[in-house]
Amino acid sequence: MKKVIYALILPLVVVSGLVFANREIKNETSKRPTPKTLSAAEREVELKKWEASPDGVTFKKWEASPEGKKVHADAAKIREHISDFTNMEAVITALSLPPGSRLGFGVMARINGADYIVKFEPEKSQLEQLQSLKVNDKIIIRSHVVSCAPKYSYPIVSGEYVERDGKVIFKRIPRKGGC
Repeated sequence: MKKVIYALILPLVVVSGLVFANREIKNETSKRPTPKTLSAAEREVELKKWEASPDGVTFKKWEASPEGKKVHADAAKIREHISDFTNMEAVITALSLPPGSRLGFGVMARINGADYIVKFEPEKSQLEQLQSLKVNDKIIIRSHVVSCAPKYSYPIVSGEYVERDGKVIFKRIPRKGGC
């Protein structure tokens, strides 16, 4: 009887030892190295290097063009709302993005008299409510980000919160394990 008990306990001890050893190995490998933060001088050097590259030159030309200046001026109109994360009233002007865009799901909206691309990163469960939007719907948008790209003639607003008729129809779900 003792031999049977020892025969059952011995594999249990070995297996549990392997499980704990494997757990420690996984914990050690999951520690990610922190990205090196650049000093202000190093960032300046990297920026100068990028501005001298073909992409940087193209961007600078676009920025100086009338189209680039208009896009930056439109982005500046809502910058205060963006930095304060306050409500912006918008009217949906189109349910599709400009041809050739690669921004994912989004709509065109007019905010403070200017047109913007409003892009979303919805979960599948949120798509139905966003797809229920119609042209001329009045919505309230909140965002932390407005960006510009030479490919688009409009500033790009990342929609993080959308409300229609007093009901929340979209709220960005933060990614797990990060920002």
